[in-house]
Amino acid sequence: MTSELILAIDQGTTNTKALLVDQAGRVLHQASVPNVVTYPRPGWAEQSATALVDGVRQVIADVVAQAGDRPISGIGISNQRESILVWDADSGEPIGPVVIWQCRRSAPRCDALRASGHAEVIEARTGLALDPLFPAAKIAWLLDYIPGARDRAKNGRLRAGTVDTWLLWTLTGGAVHATDHSNASRTQLFNTETLTWDAELCALFDVPQSLLAEVRSSDSRFGLTAQGATALPAGTPILAMIGDSHAALFGHGVRVPGTVKATYGTGTSLMALTPGRVRSTHGISSTIAWSLNGSVQHALEGNISVSGQTAAFAAELLGLADAAALSALAETVADSNGVAFVPALVGLGAPYWRADARGTITGLSLGTKPAHLARAALEAIAFQVADVYSAMEADMGAALGELRADGGASRNAMLMQFEADILDRPVAVAAAPEVSALGAAALAFSALGISMPGVAAARQFAPGMNSGAANEHRQRWQSAVTQTLATQDRHTSGGNQ
Repeated sequence: MTSELILAIDQGTTNTKALLVDQAGRVLHQASVPNVVTYPRPGWAEQSATALVDGVRQVIADVVAQAGDRPISGIGISNQRESILVWDADSGEPIGPVVIWQCRRSAPRCDALRASGHAEVIEARTGLALDPLFPAAKIAWLLDYIPGARDRAKNGRLRAGTVDTWLLWTLTGGAVHATDHSNASRTQLFNTETLTWDAELCALFDVPQSLLAEVRSSDSRFGLTAQGATALPAGTPILAMIGDSHAALFGHGVRVPGTVKATYGTGTSLMALTPGRVRSTHGISSTIAWSLNGSVQHALEGNISVSGQTAAFAAELLGLADAAALSALAETVADSNGVAFVPALVGLGAPYWRADARGTITGLSLGTKPAHLARAALEAIAFQVADVYSAMEADMGAALGELRADGGASRNAMLMQFEADILDRPVAVAAAPEVSALGAAALAFSALGISMPGVAAARQFAPGMNSGAANEHRQRWQSAVTQTLATQDRHTSGGNQ
């Protein structure tokens, strides 16, 4: 019997990966290339659109070469979310950079919309707090910043899209301009109740609706690869597209509410399925997890802007080689000796949504050693996750269960044990590091009518800290966050006097 094979592409912020996966979920071959992020001005973050496509083509070619003549049934794509670009409809050439999710250049437009009283209607229709993280204001920025872009958009000569849309366009030779419900729900232009692009939101953000892609189910047969577009044969079907965090939840095998997924990457995304569309009142986003055969599955999500990146940042400050060295140093002490590090390095995301916040370190004393700072940096990752988890429980009105973890920082046993302790919930770490890619593969198999198993847990961490100690840790963290926000409020107030 011949097993079907799926080529899963995971286009992330720091790396682009391709995995050849069989229907049992085994990774047969894989390839990866790094991506470059540039920071041309303070608060700006961008990538080259053509470089991203070149990377995708390279990893596809590498995996195809490894696979030899084994036939590949189709492609599944997971992608970095909230990153956006605009390109010429005829030539397919980008008119500017990919403005990525971390970029804050659209903050003034978001501030103006908030000052005009539009934040409530935006959040009510999209489930997303008004924030520069999301693409809507970034599209408007590109149209205003690039000479002639507004006129070209009005004349129907431009297309806009998230990274999945851009990859689909290039892989199909410009034949298909489409996205899926998960990615559309993160743009702040898509009404997650009516499941359509919202004309009033497009008008508020000054984004012509004609730029936007057709929205389809996540398991749609989106299109066929064009001749010469990749090393794959022309006509290879693109069977699934889904945002990377959503793909990770799917890859963990979560299909019903009750379990929370946390992907510990540059930032961290927590996601939990909900029985229906839930409007958060605790600083969490309402989103669409995925859609299968036109049936939409809703979810709650909390986005942490700086998570795993905290370790790399702290390692550099302490003169250490990398995050692994930071972890080794942190493990030489039993606790942080009262030190708390709030890594608001690009503001604070969920559940606070304070783009103006800046990082702080509190609790320093003469007894503070570098190891205590290292431990505080790692603990900050766990504390932020715990904040979002608690907010999700408050929105759900019920206790949530196990936390399923993936991503680079989930390999840190000390961090995962501390996470389980302060959550008072078991933490299950995925056996495979590429859960987003495997989720995209599982979704593509689903489009073929094949059920691929979810990623198993490699290790379980059970809570082991008494509740009093756990509460003390949480209170120390909350005190540090309160101090961080109060400091920024004083600065803001003083600047307005």
